Amino acid sequence: MRALIRVFSASLVALGLWAGGVEAADKIRVVTTTTDLKALTEAVGGDLVEVDALARGSQNPHDLEVRPSLMVKVRRADLLVINGLELDQWAEVVVQGANNPKVIPGAPGRVDASAGILVLEVPRTRVDRSMGDVHPVGNPHYTVDPGMAPNITANILEGLVRVAPQHRAAFERSREQFLARLGQAMAKWAADMAPYKGAKVIVDHNMWPYFLTRFGLVQAGSVEERPGIPATPTHLTRLIAYMKEDKIKVIMAVPWADHKLAERIAQEAGAKVVLVANGVGALKGTDTYLDTIDYNVKAVAQALK
Repeated sequence: MRALIRVFSASLVALGLWAGGVEAADKIRVVTTTTDLKALTEAVGGDLVEVDALARGSQNPHDLEVRPSLMVKVRRADLLVINGLELDQWAEVVVQGANNPKVIPGAPGRVDASAGILVLEVPRTRVDRSMGDVHPVGNPHYTVDPGMAPNITANILEGLVRVAPQHRAAFERSREQFLARLGQAMAKWAADMAPYKGAKVIVDHNMWPYFLTRFGLVQAGSVEERPGIPATPTHLTRLIAYMKEDKIKVIMAVPWADHKLAERIAQEAGAKVVLVANGVGALKGTDTYLDTIDYNVKAVAQALK
């Protein structure tokens, strides 16, 4: 689960990343590591913030190539919002290259959005590389669960207040309005998923425990034999047999995964592949955080009918 890191020192010099500061903009400049955090920061900050994400919604957030252009973004930031739980460790290399003291660990302009959440799948035994991309501090894909949004936005709000305390009232008002819309959507999503409580699904990558737990579904297996490691033929044969035996009809697949493999498994098992959005902007119709969760709920519910 270690990010692919490529840093070109010559490019840093050419782009002037080590030069002096830049003139402050009217808006608070925020950089987030993922598009989910970008959307949630915009929900809290409103017109007072200008937010940019380092990763695209359709990318695997574990593995991001560190480029000088990312460092330019962070160098100009007043606030950096990270996912934490070792999902976006590559961001530390970006921060080092950006040379922005505002967003280094421990600085007022640094927000770990995972602070205070209930982390799932925390290993109880020692973790090593032979186990694949196992998450050593727990599963970091918490933003796909809309029930985590109140905690996440509270962390973001406090970060924004640290860098712009004069706008606290505006941030709090925007957050309350967003949470009101979220609450209405949550009631609908719960009703949509209620008929399928206890249903089993297969995933292609282990990033859905928070979503599945929220809506009472069960992750019965994974296309990956071990996280981040291609499955062996033996594993796939067993998985297909298990899906047939338990009549599991759905494989949840993310945009950056091997869809051909998932489709082959589904065909042999008599199931269907459901493309789900791992983040805001990952698929058409997922331009906002609420749109993304709504898309995923509808896609999974429809497939389980």
